[in-house]
Amino acid sequence: MAKRVRCIEGGVTAAKGFAAGGISAGIKSGGGSDVGIVFSEKKCVAAGTFTTNKIRASCVEWCSSHLPSAAVRAVVCNSGCANACTGRKGEKDTAELAESVAGELAVDKDGILVASTGVIGAYLPMNKIKAVLPVLRSHLSENGGTAFAEAIMTTDLVKKECAVSVKSGRDSYVVGGSAKGSGMICPNMATMLGFITTDAAISKTKLEPIIKRVVNRTFNNLTVDGDTSTNDMVLVLANGMSGVKVADANASALFEEALYEVCNDLCSRIAADGEGATKRVEITVKGAVTEEDARLAAKAIANSNLTKCALFGNDPNWGRIACAVGYSGARFSDQKMSIKLCGIPVFKNVQPVQFDEKNIHDELKKKVVAIDVNLGLGIASAVAHTCDFSYDYVKINAEYHT
Repeated sequence: MAKRVRCIEGGVTAAKGFAAGGISAGIKSGGGSDVGIVFSEKKCVAAGTFTTNKIRASCVEWCSSHLPSAAVRAVVCNSGCANACTGRKGEKDTAELAESVAGELAVDKDGILVASTGVIGAYLPMNKIKAVLPVLRSHLSENGGTAFAEAIMTTDLVKKECAVSVKSGRDSYVVGGSAKGSGMICPNMATMLGFITTDAAISKTKLEPIIKRVVNRTFNNLTVDGDTSTNDMVLVLANGMSGVKVADANASALFEEALYEVCNDLCSRIAADGEGATKRVEITVKGAVTEEDARLAAKAIANSNLTKCALFGNDPNWGRIACAVGYSGARFSDQKMSIKLCGIPVFKNVQPVQFDEKNIHDELKKKVVAIDVNLGLGIASAVAHTCDFSYDYVKINAEYHT
């Protein structure tokens, strides 16, 4: 049987009826594109998830107060300035940005979602941003997804896009997305922004719980450095222009599968682009009593700075992995838990397994490293994404503000 969800080229404009673009407003001190817009021809059902940090940027407050909704038309995102910890002026600037974009697009300002990323404590240069909005509006196109992906980057080295085509009966629809994130990334929403679009038709009462579940399985299992930001969010916009309705349980399950594929792919791209990272690390935990146990173990390993330092040094120090599982709170079998590095058994039955150290040292030099843990108690599983810690991570963040 043909696969119902398959990868295709594209990002936020892969789905029907979406246009996007990016432009430089001079926000970033080093130059480059720093304001992007995603626009839908028709009103979208929209939902989102947001940072768990109790200090939240005004754009997070704006979006969370407007979602879920059945009347969103666009998202505007700027990079280079987080507009966080900016008080009443920051709130006013967010509302003014939404109003200005709404005016350019001739839509209601409550149909505009706002996202910002960059340095905390700086005010948005509103005059610069407003000056470029007419040009940005004229540049919006169905081919502008990549320009948008580039406009939202901060310390990212590469743009992050993904899209899938979904076969639903005789018809099909598309789910596409773009994300930014490189550092200050920790589970429970990280300093990352994710924007997902689809031309499927779905109600806001269905969309909101689905995106929350998917984010819990993907972005909330992503970590680079253990810091949770003030600006994190994942937004999903569905304009229904494919004509395919997500109505019954089977259709909802298929849509959730497609959304998971896009979000999980974007997670792996963020992990690979971690600040100063030399490799992406994918942690798979199986044999758990519950999915929550599997997530606890996977996230503990992903957040272990000692493990990530060892991975940078290509050191097969499985003891640090076992230690992380031990303090994670996950239930596991003392006798049956096992660990593999790069597919090579290194720990089983509460004792080390003999392995070729040179061989595994060479395997750990690869761009993608797999850590597999079996807790030995059940059938539940979870996946987490992270990267190694390098010297460059310290250098990047020591000099970030300047």
